[in-house]
Amino acid sequence: MPDVPYSPAADRNKQPILDALARILGDHGTALEIASGTGQHAAWFAASMPQWTWQPTDADPRTLPALATRVAEAALPNLRPPLLLDVMSPQWPSQGAAFAEGGGETEQKFDAIYCANMLHIAPWPTCAALMQGAARHLLPGGLLITYGPYFEDDVSTAPSNTAFDEDLRARNAAWGIRRLEDVAAEARRAGLALRERHAMPANNLLLVFGF
Repeated sequence: MPDVPYSPAADRNKQPILDALARILGDHGTALEIASGTGQHAAWFAASMPQWTWQPTDADPRTLPALATRVAEAALPNLRPPLLLDVMSPQWPSQGAAFAEGGGETEQKFDAIYCANMLHIAPWPTCAALMQGAARHLLPGGLLITYGPYFEDDVSTAPSNTAFDEDLRARNAAWGIRRLEDVAAEARRAGLALRERHAMPANNLLLVFGF
């Protein structure tokens, strides 16, 4: 059985994010998580919101065995086995049957799509792909929720975020903290609008997009 990786940051922020989700989301539904990584968020949210079914995914096939182990260890009826999903893929998920894109069964579309800490450690085109895919796969009234650090026009940048951005770009020139205004523009091109902005601990933001 593969070792299950652990992220201290994911452990620190899981409860503040859950508190925000509890205020934002309805009483029940089905959520698709993009870039689940270690699966700590998926397991925590599914355990804390038993009326929500949670579908974890990740773009890196190497992470799926450990992610599947975490899901199996959680043993939650509302936490589905992970799927391979690269937002740049022409279909979601990237392997197997595609989620319905219209006229399909309700369970193949989602009341919420959640994506944490992906946009700054992925090339910029993934932002447009995330927005377009969310627009295809959200139910009417569904929400796309993103979490992570952002730069904002007319808002002072925390020194820690400046240093983090410099470190990211030194590691990979295609990475870096994104401007909230640029992300919102990509959402508008996909038919989504920025509905809510929530300040979170450690200079992060939780953003809510909807139709």
